[in-house]
Amino acid sequence: MTLEFRTQEVSQDMLARTRKVIAVHINYPSRAAQRGRTPEQPSYFLKPSSSLALGSADVPGTVERPAGCELLGYEGEIALVMGKSARRVGLEDAWSHVQWVTASNDLGVYDLRYADKGSNVRSKGGDGFTPVGPALIPADAVDPAGLRIRAWHNGDLVQDDTTEDLLFPFAQLVADLSQLLTLEEGDIILTGTPAGASVAKPGDVVEIEVTGGDFSSGRLATKVTEGTTPFADFGAQPKTDDTQREEAYGSREAAGLAPAGSASVLTPELKAKLESVATATLSSQLRKRGLNNVSIDGLQATRPDRKVVGLARTLRYVPNREDLFKSHGGGFNAQKRAIDSVNEGEILVMEARGEKGTGTVGDILALRAQVRGAAAIITDGGVRDYSAVANLEMPTYFANPHPAVLGRRHIPWDTDITIACGGATVQPGDIIVADSDGILVIPPAIAGELVDDCIQQEKEETFIFRMVQEGNSVDGLYPMNKEWQARYQEWSAQQSPEGASGD
Repeated sequence: MTLEFRTQEVSQDMLARTRKVIAVHINYPSRAAQRGRTPEQPSYFLKPSSSLALGSADVPGTVERPAGCELLGYEGEIALVMGKSARRVGLEDAWSHVQWVTASNDLGVYDLRYADKGSNVRSKGGDGFTPVGPALIPADAVDPAGLRIRAWHNGDLVQDDTTEDLLFPFAQLVADLSQLLTLEEGDIILTGTPAGASVAKPGDVVEIEVTGGDFSSGRLATKVTEGTTPFADFGAQPKTDDTQREEAYGSREAAGLAPAGSASVLTPELKAKLESVATATLSSQLRKRGLNNVSIDGLQATRPDRKVVGLARTLRYVPNREDLFKSHGGGFNAQKRAIDSVNEGEILVMEARGEKGTGTVGDILALRAQVRGAAAIITDGGVRDYSAVANLEMPTYFANPHPAVLGRRHIPWDTDITIACGGATVQPGDIIVADSDGILVIPPAIAGELVDDCIQQEKEETFIFRMVQEGNSVDGLYPMNKEWQARYQEWSAQQSPEGASGD
């Protein structure tokens, strides 16, 4: 039997017969890691059948972002279409009740999540918020643990995962739901989304495809349009905040928000001051404040002549374990998410446990960080494609070159958390200062007073240097005794603003 004969197109008649759409909250390990929570059992919500929309392989369908809303989230999902009713079925029999598999986009507006907390009635139930199709894959011809789901946003691949390591396999979802309610012919189960779901704006096109063996659902394309009819004043109004933006985009950084707690501490004025002083001076002033463990040690630089100042973003690798690499190492993993969300002037700091036996970043991802405006990459692990990375304008600090790929020793695990790099603890939003003398981690709360004291110290050292040039002994001069302090004050008062800054 040919694939063409066994594959059918989703029809409007089929959607009209669908009585209920049931969606799973979290089912992919990558999504659980992104959300920071892993459920012990599946949980569900209902979407009205009126939210269904017919998918097209040729011309994108449309979905309206309601007027006044900001956050229309998309989620690529595998949809199961029931072929016969199921009531209290067992795990071994559950999959036989599924007739078709296809692609779906579980759309929703985060602006209305507050209105029906937990039920998602308004946030997920809008007309057209569940496009499905375009083609139906026969369920009995594919392995439910061997399917692949991919999503593209304006042509860029943003979601890519498989059903091999689902938290709750598809048969379990069918059997679990059937314990309490009857799944009827035509009912649709949306089986969860992997990491990488984000926000689409008017004019954007989102495409979803499910594949299994030689079968494909085709690309389910949906174009976002802008709604023009405002909400009536007798119901819930759209509203959002940074928490919802973070949830919708997947991270604070993807939403264009500063890392939690960092605010905008690194003002242009503070950055300029930090760039004007040496790390040796900063280290001295940090020690005076009791901070002795704030240097990232043992690394070399591709651009040792550069002075780098920026806010830290963090990425943590854990030791490779093959089963976990399958769920966390592929697709839009933590490494790629960190690189693809680093912002202008930020420094991506990687915890690689000092492991030198593989690369932690290569030329393509380093280039992507540079294109996004990153000030630097710092890793206490290896670098692949060293020559290409070294030729980039953006500095990279690293332990050693190494040709091996990431998966030999590491799993990219988490982003924007407290990490250890080169013997120093680094938190998102810490200020990183690096030059040819080394790399320092500066707590943002003390940066202002610290750099002012550094400027004063370097001014004093300029005076001492000149006095030594003139033939004076360092005895009593370095450090300065009262006599030299008095002479310094006299010298300082005579300096112009330009001269006062030192050589």
